[in-house]
Amino acid sequence: MAKVAFIGLGVMGFPMAGHLKQKGGHDVSVYNRTAAKAADWAAKFGGTTGATPAEAAKDADFVFTCVGNDDDLRSVTTGENGVLSAMKSGAILIDNTTASAEVARELDAAAKERGVHFIDAPVSGGQAGAENGVLTVMCGGDQAVFDKAKPVIDAYARMVGLMGPVGSGQLTKMMNQICIAGIVQGLSEAIHFGKQSGLDIETVVDVISKGAAGSWQMENRHKTMDQGKYDFGFAVDWMRKDLDIVLTEARRNGAKLPLTALVDQFYGDVQAMGGNRWDTSSLLARLERK
Repeated sequence: MAKVAFIGLGVMGFPMAGHLKQKGGHDVSVYNRTAAKAADWAAKFGGTTGATPAEAAKDADFVFTCVGNDDDLRSVTTGENGVLSAMKSGAILIDNTTASAEVARELDAAAKERGVHFIDAPVSGGQAGAENGVLTVMCGGDQAVFDKAKPVIDAYARMVGLMGPVGSGQLTKMMNQICIAGIVQGLSEAIHFGKQSGLDIETVVDVISKGAAGSWQMENRHKTMDQGKYDFGFAVDWMRKDLDIVLTEARRNGAKLPLTALVDQFYGDVQAMGGNRWDTSSLLARLERK
């Protein structure tokens, strides 16, 4: 059992922190910007709360962060009452936020100044993966630090991998989002084409999902897409945030991402339709609009 702090109790962080407490058996203290959410978590899982990120992180062996973006991350780590102001020497800061590789390297440098280790560890698997404790975690950091952190991360993951030095976890997550953007657009076009052709989508998917066209998106989203249901899942607003990170990094490293840039514009169209909080599979709704 380790002493653990978890900062950020959104749709992902709330269940992830719960797995660290229940499945991992760790002593967990949490912080959330909305204090009532932290109180709800403590009532459900039996952990404790901190009034600030620093208070939650005091004396912790491992501190996890899972917040919205780069600026949110800076606020809870290097900002006033951020976790790095209170973390003890030798502790490990593990960031599950989908953020830029640049901020990961920035936090690594800030952590080292305080004798703290850092791992960027964005996740994939969505809300369902977080709730079921089966996330995929892509890590960047030193091997020795990763080896210490992995048994703790395992509480909410089914796959945890070290991708390379700090920043590599975020770069891997960017690749993940590039793949998803293209796959969802292709699936949307296929379903749209099938409906226009008068085919039964369920019958078609039952066949093609067993071949080379099969994907997680096809298996898990084709039914709701066919029914026009999008009020769940990974929100379009979040995907656009992630794709902005991807495209910014591509401008820096010279990668050519024509399809990703195009799908990002398509998600902008979905936002204009009022679909900011719709699942990313709502690209089909854009094709079906009158």
